[in-house]
Amino acid sequence: MSYWKVATLLLGWAVLAGCSATSATAENSLNNLLIATPQVADDHYQLELAKLNEIISADNENLDAEMMGELLYRRGMLYDAVGLVTLSRIDFNRALEYQPRLADAYNYLGIHYSQVGQYEMAYEALDAAIELEPEHPYAYLNRGVAAYYDNRFDLAYDDLDYFFQRNPNDPYRALWRFFAAVEQDRSAAAHELAEAMILSDNEAWAWNLVKLFVNGIAEQDFLSNYATLNMSEHETLAERLCEVYFYLGKYHQLQGNWQSAAVYFKLALATNVHVFLEYRYAGVEMEWSQYKAQQED
Repeated sequence: MSYWKVATLLLGWAVLAGCSATSATAENSLNNLLIATPQVADDHYQLELAKLNEIISADNENLDAEMMGELLYRRGMLYDAVGLVTLSRIDFNRALEYQPRLADAYNYLGIHYSQVGQYEMAYEALDAAIELEPEHPYAYLNRGVAAYYDNRFDLAYDDLDYFFQRNPNDPYRALWRFFAAVEQDRSAAAHELAEAMILSDNEAWAWNLVKLFVNGIAEQDFLSNYATLNMSEHETLAERLCEVYFYLGKYHQLQGNWQSAAVYFKLALATNVHVFLEYRYAGVEMEWSQYKAQQED
């Protein structure tokens, strides 16, 4: 392993850890932002919702419990995708009445409970998802994120590290593990993040976000040259910027630039990409950043 590369990337970390960037630097970055048109609900989603409403509402004796559970779960997913979270949560709970072993419904409920700060209910739902499906692709991530926002950073790290180890080439997994780790040991967390980047064997665009966090790239350089790099034909500008602005908000939090962080989280929310994890928690992060900014005034 190239430890000298890790050391080189981390040369500036002590500065990042010990002091804040100047207000002028933060303002300059905010003056050069891309703004995307907020994402609107897909027409296909709306048409499918209309059809599902018709089927579920009809007095159809041909629908057995398993089919009704699947239909309610599917409608809950679509409600979630268009931002109708309360209706979504109602359908997931109803789906479980018909199919009590529907791990994906528990996973969604865990996310929703986390978003509103009902962490014990989130843990209960996500534990159920994992018990029913031990190899569930996202339940460990979501339980780790719930623990992170519940300030249980040791538990968060355990789940997020487990999630990372299942695919160490995913930069987003590396970043979320870092967010839990940095609350326990800032220097060790930065070293671990840099190491993850060096050992990865792909060039996913989001590794540039990782470079930002380990001082391998300047923020303005990132915004100018990397924020929209390698966008796929299936990726919208709103989706990319939802991620970019969320992680820039986290970056500014680490520097103590709470007002700039709050602006970035507002921009992430403005994209309306309801299904992205970054959108789901941007509101929580924005409120926290605003609270910290007010404390410093």
